[in-house]
Amino acid sequence: MLKSLFAGVSGLQSHQVAMDIESNNIANVNTIGYKYSRANFSDLLAQTKSIATAPQGQLGGKNSVQVGLGSTVSSQTHIFSQGSVQNTDKNTDVAIQGDGFFIISPDGGNTYKYTRAGDFKFDADGNFVDNNGFIVQGWLRDPTTKRVDSSASITNIHISPGLTTPAQASQEVVLKANLNSGSRVLSFSPAYTVKSGASNMQPAAKDANGIAVNSGNIGVMFNEIGESFALQTGQGVWMSFRTSKASPGVVTSNAPMTAHFNVEPELNIPGNKISISAVAGKTVRETANNYVAAINAQTAKTGVHASLDATNKIILENANEDASAGHNINFTLDSGGGGLTSSADASAHRYQYNPNSAVNTIGGDKTFTTMADLRKFMEDEARSYDANGSGGAVDSKIEVSVNTQGKFEVVNPGGSNTGDDYDLNLKITAYTDQRVASAILANTNFTKNLEAMNSVLPVGSGGKAFSQSFNAATHSSSIDIFDSLGSKHTLRMEFRKTALNTSTGSTWDLKVSVPHPAKIDTTVPFNEKLGSISFNNDGSLATYNLPNISFSGNNGSAPNQQISLSFGTASAFSGMTSFDSQSTTSEISQNGFTGGDLVGIRIVQSGTLVGSFSNGRSFGLAQISMAKFTNNGGLSNEGGNVYIQTANSGDPIIGTAASAGRGFIQSSSLEASNVDLSRSLTQLIIIQRGFQANSKIITTSDQLLQALIGLKN
Repeated sequence: MLKSLFAGVSGLQSHQVAMDIESNNIANVNTIGYKYSRANFSDLLAQTKSIATAPQGQLGGKNSVQVGLGSTVSSQTHIFSQGSVQNTDKNTDVAIQGDGFFIISPDGGNTYKYTRAGDFKFDADGNFVDNNGFIVQGWLRDPTTKRVDSSASITNIHISPGLTTPAQASQEVVLKANLNSGSRVLSFSPAYTVKSGASNMQPAAKDANGIAVNSGNIGVMFNEIGESFALQTGQGVWMSFRTSKASPGVVTSNAPMTAHFNVEPELNIPGNKISISAVAGKTVRETANNYVAAINAQTAKTGVHASLDATNKIILENANEDASAGHNINFTLDSGGGGLTSSADASAHRYQYNPNSAVNTIGGDKTFTTMADLRKFMEDEARSYDANGSGGAVDSKIEVSVNTQGKFEVVNPGGSNTGDDYDLNLKITAYTDQRVASAILANTNFTKNLEAMNSVLPVGSGGKAFSQSFNAATHSSSIDIFDSLGSKHTLRMEFRKTALNTSTGSTWDLKVSVPHPAKIDTTVPFNEKLGSISFNNDGSLATYNLPNISFSGNNGSAPNQQISLSFGTASAFSGMTSFDSQSTTSEISQNGFTGGDLVGIRIVQSGTLVGSFSNGRSFGLAQISMAKFTNNGGLSNEGGNVYIQTANSGDPIIGTAASAGRGFIQSSSLEASNVDLSRSLTQLIIIQRGFQANSKIITTSDQLLQALIGLKN
C-alpha cells in the first residue's frame, strides 16, 4: 500500500518539475533569443516480485512480476529551433539565421560566454556590448594591412568614439572603356597643332625649316563630321601649285601638223596618247589658229588649253583642275608645224598614301604617311619653283602649316630675295588608277578635305587657303586621385587613334596629365606623360606601355607616389576594348581618399561592422565572430540569455558567419523566443491532468488504508 503512495508522490513531484519548466517557457515567451526547454520523464527502479522463467517441457515460460516505484524528471532538453526574425530600427541589432552563437566576454576575453540574443550596442568607451555589459568578441581592422583578418585570435570589439580615418594616397587607377574602331566616330578632335609647346597629344617637334609639327597616320584620321578616310595604300590626290605652261614655239609656215599628248595611265588610253591633227590654212596665221583649235578640241581629255599671241606663238596651259582630264603638259610633235617643237611642263604631282614609308621627290611624285610628311612635301614642292628661270638658288617664302583646328593652312607672303615669288594657283583633284592589275579608286573623303584649298593666292596678298579639318578619333576619362595629405588632383587620360594594322589591330596614343604644379615626368612638360595602347583584331587588349606613373603633388605631400594604371588583361575583354561602337567609359576607380570622421556603422551578413566616413568612404572596422558546438543542448544556461560551455557541449568551433555550417547574420533584426505559446498552454493542461491523476493515487491509497484499519473494529 505504501508503494502506491510513494508512486503518487513521485508523480506529483515529477509533474511539479514539468510545471516549473513549462512555466519558465511561458514566462520567456518574449525573451529575445530564448530557447524553450522540455522535461523528460522516466520511471523509477521497479521492485521485482518474481523473476521470469524459461519454458520447461510442456510448461510454458513466465514473465517476471515487477512493481514500479513511480516517475522522475531524468533530464531537461533545450530545443534550439530557429526563432522568428523580427526587423528593428536599431542598426546594431543582429540576429542569427541558422546555427551558431555570438561570443561575449565579461573579463576582456579571458573567459567566453555564448548567446543568441543580438541586442548589442556601443558603450561610452566604444565597446560593443550586450545588455549584461559583456563585450562582443571578434576581429578588428589591422592598421597595417587595412584589413580585418578573421584568421587571427578573437578579441574585444572596440571602436573608438570619434574615430577618424587618415588620408590614403592613391595607389591604383582602374579603367574599363571602349575605344571606337568603326568608320564613324562621335568623339574626335583636331589632329595637330603647329603652336610651340605641347600639342594635343605630345610635345611639338620641328622639321628642318623650324616649323613645329607632329606625326600622325592620316590613314586612320577622320573628316570634320567624323567619317573615316580609311586611306588604302596608293590612294591620294593630284596636287599643283601653279598652272603648267609650255610653248611649242612660233608657227612659221602653213604646213599641216600631227602631234600627240602623252597622258596619265589612269585614263586607260592605248599607247597613253591622244592624237591631234591640224590642216594647213591659207595663211600662216590661219594655220596657227587651226593648230590651236585642234589642241583645244582635246582639252576635255588632256586638260590643256592652247592660245596664240600676236607673233603666232602657241602657248599651252594646264590648270590641273579637271580630275577626268590629264595633268601636266607633255606635247610631242610628230610632223609638220614649221617652227614648232615638242614641249613639256610638269606642275602636278601625285601625293599617295603609304602606311610604311614616305618619299619626297622634289618635282615628282611623293608618298606620305603622316600629317607632318604631307605638310612638308607640300611646302617643299611649293617653294621649289624657279619662277624667274635663273637656274640659281630658290628662296620662295610660301608657308604650309597645320593650325589648331587641324587644317592645312597655306600663305604666300612674298619677300623672296631671288625674285622667285609667284602667284599660287592651288589645284587638287582625286588620284585614281583604273588599270585592272593595280586599280586605285578615288578616296572621296580625303580628296574633299584637301580640295577646299583650291584657290589663287597672289604674291603678298595676305590671303590664306585652308583645307577642311583633319581629326583623330579620341576619348578621354578623368578621375580624382589623392596624395598623402588627402588633397585631390585630377588625373586625365586621353586616347588618340594613331595607327591601324589589318593583321594585328589598332594602336592609340595615350597621354596622362595632372594639373600644375603636380609632376609625373622628369622632362618638359613635367605634368604630362606619354604612352600607347594596342588592341588585337578581335577588339581585345593587346598591350599598353604606361603601366604606372610617379606622381609628386609639390604641395608638401610625399613625392614620387607610385600609381599603377590598370587597363585590363592581355588578350581578354576584362578592361579596355576596341569594338565598332561608341567610345565610352564603363568603369573608372581609384583606391585613395582624403581623411574623414566616422558618421555611421552598419552590419552586413558576414558580421562585418562597416564604418561610413564623412569623406564618402566605407570599410570594415571589425567583424563579429561566431561559435558552433557539436551539442547545443549540452550548454548550460546561466541566465541573462547567456550560455556557457560544458563537458557535454563540446568545444566551440569559432569562425565567421555563413561559413562551416554557421548561420548568417541579419542586421537591424532580433531573433524572437522560439516558445510556441499554444503548445505551452496545451502542455500545461496535460501537466495539470497528470498532477491531478497522481493526487488521486494518494487519496485512493488513503481510502484503502482506512478500510484496512477498519477491519479491526
